[in-house]
Amino acid sequence: MRAHFAALALALACAAASPAAVAAGFAGLLKGGPVELFDDADLHLFLDTARTTLERGVENQPLAWQNPKTGHGGDMTVLKRFEDKGRPCTRVRVRNQAEGRKSTMQHNVCVVDGRWRLVGNVKPGEAR
Repeated sequence: MRAHFAALALALACAAASPAAVAAGFAGLLKGGPVELFDDADLHLFLDTARTTLERGVENQPLAWQNPKTGHGGDMTVLKRFEDKGRPCTRVRVRNQAEGRKSTMQHNVCVVDGRWRLVGNVKPGEAR
């Protein structure tokens, strides 16, 4: 379930969706993960960090976010930049925590039609 949520959250960040859309449209996928506990401010910080990471992140240098009011936070790290089918792509690690819940996921995202799009999750043990 966490894998689905992390993928969804990153996809939404890539598409620049609003936090309200995250909460309203995809509540069923949030079950059990830390993002289920995020408020609007958390989601804004998360999405802003995702955009910055994808656009300007440096390989192996995490970009962290933290909401001092809730204590929720996380980080995103560009693990690799590469090209696939002539498109610029990035493998990114996404870590989040909230109230004792933690998740760590890796995703491949590529620029498709001028926007970052989720193109696949990286499975445990897959080459990094």
